[in-house]
Order: sequence, then structure tokens, then C-alpha cells
Amino acid sequence: MDRRHFIAASAIMTPGAVAAQAADSAKDPVRIVGLCCSPRQGKTTHYAVKEALAEAAKVDSRIETEVIELAGMKIDGAPAAGLPSAFGDEDQFGEVSARLVAPQVKGLIVGTPTYFGNMSYLCKIFLDRCIALRGKFALADKVAGVIAVGAARNGGQELAIASVQAVLMTHEMIVVGDGRPTAHRGATVWSGIEGGVEADTWGLSTARNLGRRVAAVALGLVPPA
Repeated sequence: MDRRHFIAASAIMTPGAVAAQAADSAKDPVRIVGLCCSPRQGKTTHYAVKEALAEAAKVDSRIETEVIELAGMKIDGAPAAGLPSAFGDEDQFGEVSARLVAPQVKGLIVGTPTYFGNMSYLCKIFLDRCIALRGKFALADKVAGVIAVGAARNGGQELAIASVQAVLMTHEMIVVGDGRPTAHRGATVWSGIEGGVEADTWGLSTARNLGRRVAAVALGLVPPA
């Protein structure tokens, strides 16, 4: 049961029934999905998203995590403009979006590489296609955070994050930053550092803080016992 249904049901239920329902809901799994929007499968953006999800899983035993990589998937942007997909029936947007709107999914972490201060083309295509979900606000009240990976320490990551966040907010998602102690707009990771992304201690700390923050807020949407 999501927050909206819980509140609506609470208005017509007895106090005892509300308490029982809340106790049951508090035991339900809370899934956090990491959406990796890099065309390079299993590389730096994927690494950062996995770090965030690993930290999210530490917040509570109810947290479940899942990674979806868009690399190699057949998702065309044309249907966002009312045109047929070049992939026809093989287009995979419906498959991915169904996993995001599932009721047990309470949080979403979007990871994108940074290109010229903006999100990747895969990220833009997918978010454009999400116009199909906005009619019924299927993503509303899910918690969302963004990770951006750049080749430079100050390579436009925060600009890319803001661009993704602008889309997520139009879906009535609950957009959060990376949380304490860094507490900025989102997670900013540097892939061009000597030693690779694994050596970016600061950047990965923001990714882990983001994962923890998304999980904590998502758990707050589950009625307490």
C-alpha cells in the first residue's frame, strides 16, 4: 500500500484497523532502483550507482535494490513525440517503466555520465519517453536522487544533475540531494582522476550519502508501526 492509498483508507478505517494495516505495511520490502544511463555498460556510472545502492541497503533490512542498465537496450525517443518506435514491438521502454512504477519501488537513483554539462543521450531518451507515465503521475511520491559522473572534477556534473531533477519534479517525485555530511544537489563523481573512479574518495562519498538519503526518505513513506 502506498502513502496515498494508506491515507485514503485511514479515513474510513477504525483506529485498530489502521494500526494493524500500518504494522503490516512497515514489514513490506522497500525497493530502490538504480537506473544507469551510460552507453558504456558496467563502467564508471554503473560503479557509482552500485555504491549508492549498497549504502541504501545498509539503512534497513527492508531495503531491496536493483540496477537497470540502459546500455544495449532498444528504447527509441520518437514515441515521446507521438511517432512509432524504430524498434517496433521490440522497444523495451514498457519493460523498464513497468519495473519503475511497481508499488514496492519507493526510490529511484538515476545515474548519468556528463556530456557538455548535461545528461547522456540515453538518459534524455528515457526521460522523454516517461511522458507516457505522467498522465496518471505513475511516479508520484517516489523518492529520487541523481548521480552525475564527469571526466573532470568540475566537469558539469551539477548542471547535469539539475537537468535530470527538473524532469523528475514534473512527475511529482520527491527529489532529494546527497544528504549529510556533504549535502549538495546530488552525487558528483570524477572518473578522470588518476586511479579511476574507485580513487575518487570524495565523489563516491556523495554517491553513498545519496543512497542513504534516498533510502531513509523512502522508508519515511512507509506508515510506521
